[in-house]
Amino acid sequence: MKFTIQEQIAAYEARRTTATARMTEIMEASAEVGATLDTAQQEEFDGLQQDLEAIDGHIRRLKTIETQVLRSASPIIVTDPASASVARAPVNAMTTTGAGHSVTVQRNLPKGLAFTRYAIALARSRGNLMQALEVARGWHDSTPEVETVLRAAVAAGTTTDPAWAAPLVEYQNMTGEFIELLRPATIIGRIQGFRRVPFNIQMPAQKSSSTAQWVGEGKPKPVSALAFETMRLGFAKVAGIVVLTDELVRFSNPSAEGIVQRDLVETITQLLDHDFVDPAKAEVPDVSPESITHQATYIDATGTTADALRWDVRSLFSAFTANNASVAGAYWIMDPVIALTIGMMVNPLGQAEFPGIDQNGGVLYGLPVICSTNVPKDANDLYYIILVKPSEVLMADDGGVTLDASREASLQMDSAPAAGASQLVSLWQNNMIALRAERFINWKARRALACAYIRGANYGAPEEAAP
Repeated sequence: MKFTIQEQIAAYEARRTTATARMTEIMEASAEVGATLDTAQQEEFDGLQQDLEAIDGHIRRLKTIETQVLRSASPIIVTDPASASVARAPVNAMTTTGAGHSVTVQRNLPKGLAFTRYAIALARSRGNLMQALEVARGWHDSTPEVETVLRAAVAAGTTTDPAWAAPLVEYQNMTGEFIELLRPATIIGRIQGFRRVPFNIQMPAQKSSSTAQWVGEGKPKPVSALAFETMRLGFAKVAGIVVLTDELVRFSNPSAEGIVQRDLVETITQLLDHDFVDPAKAEVPDVSPESITHQATYIDATGTTADALRWDVRSLFSAFTANNASVAGAYWIMDPVIALTIGMMVNPLGQAEFPGIDQNGGVLYGLPVICSTNVPKDANDLYYIILVKPSEVLMADDGGVTLDASREASLQMDSAPAAGASQLVSLWQNNMIALRAERFINWKARRALACAYIRGANYGAPEEAAP
């Protein structure tokens, strides 16, 4: 059988993964006994290392050929209307039109559909992977990667099988689709420039600086000390469970898929958005981070007029500059209602006071505006207007979502469950299925003034409506 270049690359990459795993096992076994490698282990390790070098060289040569083939490819010119069905094919396909000429047909499906169907297959099968595979076969023409992933989970593979690595790649692609759909709906996902760091790290931070002063001839020079602290960013996890009836899952259709998808997204989105900006959200050690606004500088709105807004923005900017911080690269975060009313404010001539902003966001004083309905209100039911500089926020995010399904569990049907509670609902007894989504993410302000906000904003409201 003749393999394509892509299949050959996949086969050699699988061999490389096997060799790397074996080398790791040899070194870990040696570390466990606290000894160096014996003669046999040294020979095996060195042989595997030589194999890796040979495999890497061969993969580079294969990719060189692949690049040349792609450069020499030319588009297909459809002359027979009957052949136009290829372009409408709902799945990825490779069609050869001549020596070195090929075309890849991309699917035109909604983002996240494959991941959603993966969730539905798990739910329908009540966690049975064999049954989930049968469910996924019904979508073979449109989302074959769902079937591929489930098949890989059911059937044991070998490390020398050329198709061994493909299911792993496809699972990552499906998760990426889900994340791509989730992030535009969140505050965090729409802000660029966070300082990305790994989980479970410690960083030294300077709390005070040294001092200097003018000194006369023969006079003593000042001596000062610096103050430091250690910042820690550990693991934190956000999780949500969506419970569906067996009838909804069993008789699902495209609308049922949308329900599952929307619930999974909103379960994670609402908590992330709210806790990222809620001033009342304090840190729970080893559980959840505090919001960026929790200990941030704030000012109270001075009124509801355009002049009051201009003065309050000036005061907010001054809070940054007073601490030698620039607002360059900062973002506004606010509720879409207050953004809309600011955009509706007009001067006596009927001209917009702030024409760059509306309920969808926009620009306010040269800085982009992020609108989210998950931004909370204050105790007087008035709005927060938050100014955050993302480069001063440490962000640890693994970028993946873990999804599980269960029919046999017993749950607290409560958005704030308590440990050891006795009031549990049996999913099996009530013909229900639970989907659980989890995501590891954590954040921390890098400096004290990574964020500042206006409290009690009600700009654009009639004077008599002001508190």
